[in-house]
Amino acid sequence: MAGTPDQAEPAPLDDVDRHIIAELTRDGRMSVTQVAQNVHISRAHAYTRIARLTSDGVLTKFTALVDPIKAGLKSSAYVTLKVSQHSWRELREELKAIPEVHHIALVGGDFDVILLVRAIDNTDLRRVIFDQLQSMPGVLDTQTFLVFEDVDTR
Repeated sequence: MAGTPDQAEPAPLDDVDRHIIAELTRDGRMSVTQVAQNVHISRAHAYTRIARLTSDGVLTKFTALVDPIKAGLKSSAYVTLKVSQHSWRELREELKAIPEVHHIALVGGDFDVILLVRAIDNTDLRRVIFDQLQSMPGVLDTQTFLVFEDVDTR
């Protein structure tokens, strides 16, 4: 997961790196040749930069953005968790194993963890929250916020 404290600090990013990241964020299927043209650098330079960004862990994976409704995931919710002290590492691994959990963040504030959960319907969402999340060792409390509309800004 991005942002975990056990990762090494990558090399500082310059404007070329940021431009490459912006291009690949906009279209992860873009060819290295097209990235090079858009960033105004040689193909070899683009390839080297992308390889370094990948090996440094700045670029972690190339993936597709999926419209959850069109993919049959008609119910979404943000679920907050209060967890017992020192349970985060084990809990993080258990949460990652739940297919309906699409995003996990350790946060500060009134709760400890926030999840984006996507399910096929409200019955399935209820199953994930009540049968899986609330029954996990270390989870002290949950709160659920239903998503009525998604707007992806990427």
